[in-house]
Amino acid sequence: MRFTKKSMKFSNQLVLWYLHNKRNLPWRATLSPYKIWLSEIILQQTRVDQGMAYYFKFVENFPTINKLAFASEEEVLKLWQGLGYYSRARNLHFSAKHIVNELNGEFPVTYNDLIKLKGVGDYTASAIASICFNEATAVVDGNVYRVLSRYFGISTPINSTKGIKEFKQLAQQLIDNKNPGTHNQAIMEFGARMCKPQNPNCDSCSLNNSCVALSKKRIKELPVKEKKLKIRNRYFNYLVIQTEDNKTKIEKRNKGIWLNLYEFPLIETINEIDVNQLVEYEKFVELFKNISTSVKLFNNETVVHKLSHQHIHTKFWVVNTQSSEDFTFSWDAIKKHPVSTLIDNFLNQYKTH
Repeated sequence: MRFTKKSMKFSNQLVLWYLHNKRNLPWRATLSPYKIWLSEIILQQTRVDQGMAYYFKFVENFPTINKLAFASEEEVLKLWQGLGYYSRARNLHFSAKHIVNELNGEFPVTYNDLIKLKGVGDYTASAIASICFNEATAVVDGNVYRVLSRYFGISTPINSTKGIKEFKQLAQQLIDNKNPGTHNQAIMEFGARMCKPQNPNCDSCSLNNSCVALSKKRIKELPVKEKKLKIRNRYFNYLVIQTEDNKTKIEKRNKGIWLNLYEFPLIETINEIDVNQLVEYEKFVELFKNISTSVKLFNNETVVHKLSHQHIHTKFWVVNTQSSEDFTFSWDAIKKHPVSTLIDNFLNQYKTH
C-alpha cells in the first residue's frame, strides 16, 4: 500500500489523540531499556491492570538488570507466579544473564540486536528500539492488527503468513520517522482504548469519517482470524500426600507446561478415572509400596483449568498415609516455591479446609 494522504491523516490524528488521552503508566515515565523490556514481556498475553502489580514487584525486587541476572530462576518464577505463560519469565531471566555475562551489561540498542535476545520477537524488539533508541521500526500487536484492519478495510487473516507480512509492511509505511516511539505507543493505546475488540468507541473516534470498516458496517467482521487450533484435553490426577506427621511431597516439573514449577506427584491419564483405577497405576504403587493408605477425592467436581490450546481436567486425591522418609516436605515450605495457579488455588482451599 502506498503512503497516501489518507495514511498521513491517520498517523497525525492518531498521535494527536494519544497526546491528549494517553494513560499515566509507570513505564511511560522512563526511557530505560531494561524497564521498557520488563514491561513489554510482562504485558505479553496480560492486561495492563493485571500486569501493573507484577511490573512494580519486579522493579522493586530487581531494580537493575544485574539484580535480575544474579537472581535464581526459582526466585524469578516465584515472583511471576499467577501471571501464566511461564516461558516468558524463564526467557527474561536467561536474556538478563546473557546481557550481563556476554554483553558486559550493555543493553542492545538496535532492532537487529534486540531480536536476538531469547524471548524477544518482532513486536518487543520494535517497541524497545523505537521508544528507547528512536529507531523507526513499527510495532504490530493485537491492538495494531485491529486498528489497521478496520481503518483500511483489510480482510487478510492476521494470523496467516501473508497477513503478518502485509500488516507489518503497512505499519512500517505509516510510522512517523521523527517520533517512532510516540507513534507506536499511540496506535497501541488507540487499539486498547478506542478501537476495542468489542463495542469500540466509533461515535467519538477522531478517525470515524475515514474508517473503511465503519463506513461499510464491517466493524464486527474485522480483523479476520483463521480458525484456532483444536483444543487438547488432558487429565491430571494429583496425589496430595498427607502423612501422620503432617508432611507431604512435591516435585519439580521437568517438561512441558509449567516447566520448573513445583507440583504434587502427578498421574496423567487419557480420560477421567476413579479411585479404584488410580491405585492400580504404577506411580501410585511405587510411591506407597509397603505402607497403608486411604484415598479420598478432594474436589467432587473436576477442576477444568483452561489454557490457550489445552484444557486440564484435574482431580486432587488426598492420600492419608504413614510417615515416610520419602515424604518430608512441610506444608509451610510449599508457599516458598513457585507453583502454577492451578496448584496455588488448591493450596488456598486445602489450607482452610
